[in-house]
Amino acid sequence: MGGWYPFVQKLNDLKFSDYKDMSLRCHEVKADNTNIVVIAACVIRYQYKINFIMKGNITMKFSVDSSINRDCKLMNKRGPSLYPFLVSSPKEELLACRETAWLGCFLNISPVYDVSGPDAVKLLNDVCVNRDFSKLKISGSRHALMCNEKGQLIADGLITRIDDETFRTYWLAPALPFYVDTLGMNVKGQWITDEYFFQIDGPKSLQILEKATQTDLHDIKFAGKKDVKIAGTDMTVVRLGMSGCLAYEVHGEEKNADLVFDTIMEAGKEFGIKQQGTNTYCRNHTQGGYPNQWIHFWYPWLSSGDALAQFVTNEPHIAPHHKIYPFSGSASDDVQNAFVTPHDLAWDYLISYDHDFVGKEALQEIEKKSPRKCVTLEWNAADVGEIFASQFMGAEVEPLDIITKVGDGADEPFIISKVLCEGSVVGVASGRTHDFYHRRMISLAFIKSEFAIEGKELKILWGTPGTPQKEIRAIVAQFPYYNEEYRNETFDVEKIPHPVFNV
Repeated sequence: MGGWYPFVQKLNDLKFSDYKDMSLRCHEVKADNTNIVVIAACVIRYQYKINFIMKGNITMKFSVDSSINRDCKLMNKRGPSLYPFLVSSPKEELLACRETAWLGCFLNISPVYDVSGPDAVKLLNDVCVNRDFSKLKISGSRHALMCNEKGQLIADGLITRIDDETFRTYWLAPALPFYVDTLGMNVKGQWITDEYFFQIDGPKSLQILEKATQTDLHDIKFAGKKDVKIAGTDMTVVRLGMSGCLAYEVHGEEKNADLVFDTIMEAGKEFGIKQQGTNTYCRNHTQGGYPNQWIHFWYPWLSSGDALAQFVTNEPHIAPHHKIYPFSGSASDDVQNAFVTPHDLAWDYLISYDHDFVGKEALQEIEKKSPRKCVTLEWNAADVGEIFASQFMGAEVEPLDIITKVGDGADEPFIISKVLCEGSVVGVASGRTHDFYHRRMISLAFIKSEFAIEGKELKILWGTPGTPQKEIRAIVAQFPYYNEEYRNETFDVEKIPHPVFNV
């Protein structure tokens, strides 16, 4: 940590006002005898902006001395934990998944929630759009979707069956706990607080994990998993990731988190592994082609009935900015622009209409129409440059909304922009990001299907209503944007030599 260590220690003791007070605060501290008032203010700002869903005692707890924070330049606080905000640079961290591999800890903020009891299957069948969960095999997993009565997503995540009556879920809270508490079924819910969750993405990820575990992992298919040993501890490896490249998740007991993290980083040295900070993790999804909550769309928890709205409002584990709609951008004039249906994301193949569930009738009506499609948009470089330059044109020219961040989404405010064709609104764009690999500014967009044609010229209206706005030219590009040899869903790992271990 070097000079940052005393700064973070001091920052940890600061008192923060209520989240709604969005003003920056300066707190003078010293690091290696250097005043860093401005940096203190910036980090406090990110404390407000990047405090994710779960703030209480339901996520992993990492301290300033944890292995994940050893080499970082900046930290940010998420609930009870400190996480590495920046380790090297956004460019270096993001490019690692295209050239070598990165190891990230962002997903330790994931809400992990178990549902168990005689009615566990019935509950999941009633609130999820998926096929019958009684048919899910033990240790099997499924991408689960939950909708409101309008057919809009209120949760999506992973469900794994642990035994006949127990299911572990990732990212289905707080919607699932709401139903556990209110439907009166013979089930119980439990927050899981003692599971580490790391992700390693990149063409060298398999070789690094095989070296770290001394195990041949070539047999893990996409979305498959395998239980292994690492440094004498139990770990589960799952072939999933968000960069689009070959990638794996690793899960295990909280007490082993530092040991496992260090073991993987050490194994990855010869392959050029990089550690990824939390600032850059959410910039993977757009070029990877994975529309994601908080990055590309928001959940209508406050617009899905008074009971759910009250549950969310009163739940102390939910971050304050998820109890409001913190939207900006040209499409923020209507909160409905931030919400999506499974069809918008091309996830309608997960819907099974052979049983009753929340939102079934609405989804059937949506299918009769022409649902929107998710596409990649390439933003015109000259137009983006004009917005950047506007801040240097003197006091008489009011700058446009900031466009120089590495990306939008996964912070506050949540930016959604109108997509136009010949002056008419045809959809919304979100998840704008600087793609260092392709050297482009890109985003995802949910647009009317007749405009979802590769090469189609559209425009994005940049700027929040009441502030300066500018139309940015954009072209519909391939989706997913990253679709090269190492694409995780299709890559044949047999192209990588099997490991040979010393006996």
